Amino acid sequence: MYLYHFGLSELPFTLTPNTHFFLALEPHDEALAVLITALKTGEGFIKVTGEVGTGKTLICRKLLNEIPEHFVTAYIPNPYLKPDELRRALAVELGIKQAQNMSAQLLTQRIQSQLLTLHSQGHSVVLILDEAQALPAESLEALRLFTNLETETRKLLQVVLFAQPELDQRLEKKEFRQLYQRITFSYQLRSMNSAEVEQYIHHRLQVAGYKGALLFSAALCKKITKASNGIPRLVNVLCHKMLMLSYGEGGYKITKNQLNAAVKDTESIHHKHKKNGSMNTVKMILLTVAANVLVIMLMYFVYSFYFSGAA
Repeated sequence: MYLYHFGLSELPFTLTPNTHFFLALEPHDEALAVLITALKTGEGFIKVTGEVGTGKTLICRKLLNEIPEHFVTAYIPNPYLKPDELRRALAVELGIKQAQNMSAQLLTQRIQSQLLTLHSQGHSVVLILDEAQALPAESLEALRLFTNLETETRKLLQVVLFAQPELDQRLEKKEFRQLYQRITFSYQLRSMNSAEVEQYIHHRLQVAGYKGALLFSAALCKKITKASNGIPRLVNVLCHKMLMLSYGEGGYKITKNQLNAAVKDTESIHHKHKKNGSMNTVKMILLTVAANVLVIMLMYFVYSFYFSGAA
């Protein structure tokens, strides 16, 4: 694609939450600080919420990488589980054998026994759930009951919830008031401002190996911020498409026109598409790139044929 064109060693704006590209911007740095502090103080429930694409999963993975060594982590990335399935998933993460074959009562006893064993060995156990807004109501109650397991001085299980704002709306309901009261630490991720977007873009390019002249000007970064609302995932989508366009046009500078084209091609940003309009931007990009590749191949064959004939 455009890696060789811009001298990159890897794609800088993929949607995969890769901690290799993590940048300690204020919202993400603060969220990690809240998480580590709350875990060290032994709190039962900790919650981090944010809109789609604000970097919750990236922070989750960063936490898993940097959590102090005495913590034993149980990570459940997809918590759309019934209470029994949630117990079994926790048991598996804690290393309890034959968890799938136990009754619910025996499984609960084994989990409690394992938590006590780990506590006696100086470990703290934390259950981390991503996309926690998807938890069924019965599973939220099961989580609360899990945190009832404690010694005289400390919870045997701490729970970290990463979720979209819909979780807050659910927890405000009367039926979840006991759980809601137990969330002693929480953090709400905000979107990036224009200065942070500029820093974010340059950082990812640098990590990806870019060493050339400035690609994204400060003025353009402000426009990207406005178009994306400062959401990291949308910034990645737009920048990736703009680099593709620049490569397809054979240029080395990102322009406002390329941003406009990328915005029009991104449905989550540009909602009003013309049903009978011209060919969409992605197709134009791919066709332009393909045309350039064909030209290069044709030149190579002509060159090879000419010199082989001359020989």
